[in-house]
Amino acid sequence: MKAIIIAAGPGSRLKDKTSDRPKCMLEFNGRPLLEHQMEALRKAGVAEISVIKGYRKEKINYPELKYYINDDYLNNNILHSLFHAEDEMDGEFIAVYSDILYDSSIVSRLMESKQDISILVDVDWKGYYEGRLDHPIEEAENVSFDGGNRVIEIGKRRPGMDAAQGEFVGMMKCSREGARIFREHFNKLKEKYEGKPFQEASVFKKAYLTDMFQDLTDSGIPVHCVLIEKGWKEIDTVEDYDNLVER
Repeated sequence: MKAIIIAAGPGSRLKDKTSDRPKCMLEFNGRPLLEHQMEALRKAGVAEISVIKGYRKEKINYPELKYYINDDYLNNNILHSLFHAEDEMDGEFIAVYSDILYDSSIVSRLMESKQDISILVDVDWKGYYEGRLDHPIEEAENVSFDGGNRVIEIGKRRPGMDAAQGEFVGMMKCSREGARIFREHFNKLKEKYEGKPFQEASVFKKAYLTDMFQDLTDSGIPVHCVLIEKGWKEIDTVEDYDNLVER
């Protein structure tokens, strides 16, 4: 199993805390967030870890990791950033946001999925937003799914999100066949939507992973939800960081 950590963005909502480093290098319990992620992934049995870096890329320099560079991080978003590591999608892989702190147990749950394309969804998510002023619940990447745990709707502003059953954690897995489907679908979309609006994004280059999942769903390609209850934290704002450090 391979893992790809998407870590190119500047983390601007963390303000001065990321003025000299990417947010995955913020420290918790004496170690950078990235080291906590590496530990959780390896404990779950991930053999190879790649990092997509861009902003302050010189600050991420672990010799045991493989690197891909996204120097266009100010003009693209998570989906395009991930595809800088398309070479790693030649078999089953996990892709994960760089700004979440998580237990190895939820990585293991995702790895157990036998579906071609799976995403991790927290169904006990609303409590995370109590008192979270800088990142309100309206900004959650919400998910609604059917009785077979297949995505119906996913994103932030869709009409059906009032009935959301969970939150996308920021971690996905593809089987070998799922990786092929995922790559081929992206490249078809790139040809069709380059420079044009796409799903919730103003232009395709600014698309999120959730936009890709919704389009797969709309195209009849199942995206399976692996359901968890907690076991992770997002560090998106100064408030998130301070709350986590204080605990």
